Amino acid sequence: MPEAIKPINVEALKALVRTVPDFPKPGILFYDITTLLKDKTGFAQLIDALAAHYIARKIDLVLGIEARGFIFGPALAYRLNAGFVPVRKPRKLPAPVARVTYDLEYGSDTLEIHLDAIQPGQRIVLVDDLLATGGTMEATIKLVKQLGGEIAGLAFAVELDFLKGRERFKEYDVFSLLHYDE
Repeated sequence: MPEAIKPINVEALKALVRTVPDFPKPGILFYDITTLLKDKTGFAQLIDALAAHYIARKIDLVLGIEARGFIFGPALAYRLNAGFVPVRKPRKLPAPVARVTYDLEYGSDTLEIHLDAIQPGQRIVLVDDLLATGGTMEATIKLVKQLGGEIAGLAFAVELDFLKGRERFKEYDVFSLLHYDE
C-alpha cells in the first residue's frame, strides 16, 4: 500500500505553470504544464493531491485520455493501487475496441478503448490534464458506460473555470487541482 499522502500548496504548484500568450492562436492564453511536470517535487505533489481525493474510494481502474492523460494516469493508478487503461485515438489499439466519435468546435474526433478494458461494475477515475469545454471527457464517459464501468470521478490537473466545462458533469465528482478564471 502506498505511503500516506501529504497536503500540498496549490499556489506553489500554480507558480510552476508557464503561461504562453497567443498560443496556439492570437488571443489565447495557454497554460503550459510542462514546466510543472519537469519539477520533481511539483509533479509528485500534483499526483499526491489527485490521489488524496480518491484514495479512500476503492478505485479499480484509472483511465487516461490520449495524450496528456497518459502522463497523469499511470502515476495516479500506482498511487491508488489501481490498474491503468489508455483511451486512444483511432487505430492505435491492437485488439477489438469500443469507439465513440464526438464533435469539436472545428470538426469531429474519435476515441477508442479495448472492449475488454473494463469489467461491468468496476469503479473508475477518468483523468486528463485539462478541463476546458469538456467534449473529450464527455466522449470518454460514453465509452465507460458502453462497457458497464461505474464512474467514481473525473480528475484534472487544470480547469479553465471561465469555459464552464464542469457544468456538463453535474452528476459526477469532478476534481480539478489548479483553477484559472481567465
